[in-house]
Amino acid sequence: MLTYYPFPAWLQSVHHDGSERYVSNPYPRSGESVRLRLRVGASAPLREVYLRTFPDGEQVLAPLRPGPVEPPVRWWEGELSIREPVVGYRFLLVAGDGIWWYTAAGPAVHVPTDATDFRLLADYEPPAWVLESVFYQIFPDRFADGDPTNNPRPDEYEYRGYRPQTYPWGAPPAPGAPHSLTFYGGDLIGIRQRLDYIAGLGANALYLNPVFTAYSNHKYDVVDYEHVDPHLGGDAALVALREALTGRGMRYILDIVPNHSGVAHPWFQTAQADLSAPEAEFYTFNGQPDDYATWLGVRSLPKFNYRSAELRRRIYEGPEAVFRRWLRPPFAADGWRVDVANMLGRQGPTQLGPEIARGIRRAVKETHADAYLIGENFFDATPQLQGDQWDGVMNYQGFGLPLGYWLKGYRTWAFGLREPVQSPTPWPTAALAATWQAIRGAIPWAVALQQYNLLGSHDTSRIRTLLHANEALQRLAVTLLMTFPGVPGLLYGDEVGLVDEPPLGSRACMPWDETRWDRSLLAFYRNLIALRRRSALLQRGGFQILAVEPETLAYQREGPGGWIIVVAHRSATPRPAGPLPIAHGGIPDGTRLVEHFSGQEVTVKDGALPLPEQPQGATLWEAQGVDSRC
Repeated sequence: MLTYYPFPAWLQSVHHDGSERYVSNPYPRSGESVRLRLRVGASAPLREVYLRTFPDGEQVLAPLRPGPVEPPVRWWEGELSIREPVVGYRFLLVAGDGIWWYTAAGPAVHVPTDATDFRLLADYEPPAWVLESVFYQIFPDRFADGDPTNNPRPDEYEYRGYRPQTYPWGAPPAPGAPHSLTFYGGDLIGIRQRLDYIAGLGANALYLNPVFTAYSNHKYDVVDYEHVDPHLGGDAALVALREALTGRGMRYILDIVPNHSGVAHPWFQTAQADLSAPEAEFYTFNGQPDDYATWLGVRSLPKFNYRSAELRRRIYEGPEAVFRRWLRPPFAADGWRVDVANMLGRQGPTQLGPEIARGIRRAVKETHADAYLIGENFFDATPQLQGDQWDGVMNYQGFGLPLGYWLKGYRTWAFGLREPVQSPTPWPTAALAATWQAIRGAIPWAVALQQYNLLGSHDTSRIRTLLHANEALQRLAVTLLMTFPGVPGLLYGDEVGLVDEPPLGSRACMPWDETRWDRSLLAFYRNLIALRRRSALLQRGGFQILAVEPETLAYQREGPGGWIIVVAHRSATPRPAGPLPIAHGGIPDGTRLVEHFSGQEVTVKDGALPLPEQPQGATLWEAQGVDSRC
């Protein structure tokens, strides 16, 4: 049986990340020299530390100098010149017990690959507003019906053999009713009317599922990229929403489907009718007119073929392209969420994904330099997160999914499988920590801070359903969402206890009858959102996992302003009161911390946090006397 090399305990005290406590400028310019710092336990048997870089393909080892000793740690420091667009680096540690490497993936005795290096991006311009945002995702048809006169009616159209039906708000659909043509009348007018509620929650940015004209309720089968669906209020309703958001200092991003169109889109209709038409090259026909490439075999969603220069011009390259138009006034969207970004431009021998993503990025940033561009990706998105494609992704793989595996067991699924592959046995805590570390370590820190973290979406079960209505675990999950590196995103209704409702799933109607709300849970969300929005430590601070126990995980966010420690305990059996070692996190004895929810105070002693009994849920400890806004 293979065994891993046993690391000496002192290696736990080694830490570096891309935050400002370790990198003098996390957003350096070309030609700049930045100061790097490595934190190590004061008693570690280190003799020398080298900074390993790879300029122009050749290894360079530059010695770091010993820095100040600040018990319980000491610092090593050095300079790094930014002379390439992406500068990778790692540390070589020469100690009394051997030679070790330290990379973004953690310590190693073997020679690591360059893929695990820390990375700094030269001249990278992040969307500055994003780090201070908390997003609220809305599926428009299910949030609020502001104008019943625009609700879909059966006499308006027929689509794939069915007609639309609008049901009373929250009423179950008729047995056998087609899911995609089941409507409840939610629209942009309703969203605008409920902005006071969203602002009162504390969210300051909206992510709207598709609003462009389409026949389904989800609108991923777009028929017209040039107009907002009239059933959502039309173009005027989006303009009015933009104005209302601006008045409240709020932002919004739109959802776009550049991977495929709806089968009723005029481009596809023209392509089917005339193989010589320009639009025919937008798609891949194996046989005219009904044998064509689709998204995962769904015939109502014909897939775009990005070998077409004209398609690229219309979608993102041209001056009036879709990606550009909606970022300009009067709509002035603040960014895009790109549907199935993992599949975009990929079709058998044609693999244009990076090229198309870079082209979209160029168009978006030219039009609105501060726009937020994220992609949907349920899998390993790290190749798309190197600073030249998406600003971030919906961080299923790097946050939400592994957290769910730790809380309720592993589950995965793929098209073609009749049943999911799953186990009710929750993941070991070490598996959660390792997954988070692997994903976060594979992307530059500046990009890691921009990931759209989420506990669920319109495509997954709601967090309360996943956790079988265990409110303690939901509060644990929300605490982690609000304190993990990246940008928090909430799915509408989670904050009042909304659950999946068959057959609508997570796309159930927002309950506006307040007697149905879990008011205690709502207050909890408001509390944590307020903390997140005022705390620079949670927005930009460094991240280090401090403890991995069978039922408990602890990590810290740190910066020049101090520390915030999060302790998550999943078991219904409390963790007994006892010390939590934290000296390897650089927190000195005598530091006083206050638990955010209870107000209980503790003082670090002998390198440990004297934790009281930890029931199921999460506690959040803030360094007393330290301004977390610093």
